[in-house]
Amino acid sequence: MFGYRSSPKFFLTLLSWLPFLICLGLGLVFIYAGIVKLMDPKAFARIISHYDLIPSVFLPVAAIGLPVLELLAGIGIILAVRGSLTLTFSLLILFVTVLWSGILKNLDVDCGCFSAEDLKSQAGLWQALYRDLVMIGAAVFLYLFRWFQSGRKTSLSLWAKIKMII
Repeated sequence: MFGYRSSPKFFLTLLSWLPFLICLGLGLVFIYAGIVKLMDPKAFARIISHYDLIPSVFLPVAAIGLPVLELLAGIGIILAVRGSLTLTFSLLILFVTVLWSGILKNLDVDCGCFSAEDLKSQAGLWQALYRDLVMIGAAVFLYLFRWFQSGRKTSLSLWAKIKMII
């Protein structure tokens, strides 16, 4: 189907679409996770309480605020809103930290990633951790892609490049 001469062109086209596809994938995952949690914030608050990381007085704020941030990050990364990749990356680091805490405490709980019935076990925490690490890898790829793109446009200072990719 693809001849020798058309293969590099195909891969270059695929490579040019890859950042958009990664943004779309990350965005849709965050939008879905945010919406599902917002549909039942009480269940999400119960899941958060099992990790025993925040005082119970702050559970309602976290149970609503975190899904709203996920929703905004997902929409922002799809629409290429400045700062949305940083928000997405920060949320992923938070999620990995919480999951790792649950693994170290040997908790046998729902990871709280999507619905109230998602991955109910210690193995589920490991699965969620691996999934989040893959998404962190995707975010790092997007940062690197932006870094190299900013270098092609002009010879910007290091600070200007950093501001551009964030």
